[in-house]
Amino acid sequence: MIDRSNPRIPTVDIDSQFLDRWSPRAFDPTPLSDEQLAALFEAARWAPSCYNDQPWLFLYAVTAEDRARFAEALLPANQPWAARAPLLLFVLCRRRFAHNSQENRHAPFDAGAAWLSLALQARKLGLHAHAMAGFSRQKAYEILGVPTEDYDIMAAVAVGRRGAAELLPADVAAREKPSERKPLAEVAKEGKY
Repeated sequence: MIDRSNPRIPTVDIDSQFLDRWSPRAFDPTPLSDEQLAALFEAARWAPSCYNDQPWLFLYAVTAEDRARFAEALLPANQPWAARAPLLLFVLCRRRFAHNSQENRHAPFDAGAAWLSLALQARKLGLHAHAMAGFSRQKAYEILGVPTEDYDIMAAVAVGRRGAAELLPADVAAREKPSERKPLAEVAKEGKY
């Protein structure tokens, strides 16, 4: 039985960083420091990857002008809250290996590892990161000027300090809490399916 009053109780002892990481929508627009920005991307830089290819690329916006431009690619439901975040970024992955130009089917997996590294570093800095699938890929390619044949745009991400949930629309504010997780037996099985 899941304790609905606190959905962040693990079934076994794990490091608190995994429980502490969640994806709020209420952001304080206070800018991040250059040191915070560098630490986020430095953490992502050290993620593991197939052949050490490091196929990820983070294109980011911190100025009000650039954040507004990046937000244009987000779906309308994400625009109001994500545009308040002091950092908007897109996570991309290079489609081909650098060493032999062959298709890298592992690139999305590796970019996911880099994104998680960034998200965990955000928490270490007192920040939160919220990844979004809700964006127009076509619009993102236009805004970012990224060659579609070279890169796949995996996600948009808003990063910043938590803001007041009262600033969100009522339906969004009602969801502004850490979410539950499936039981462990549903996500890990020994042997075979």
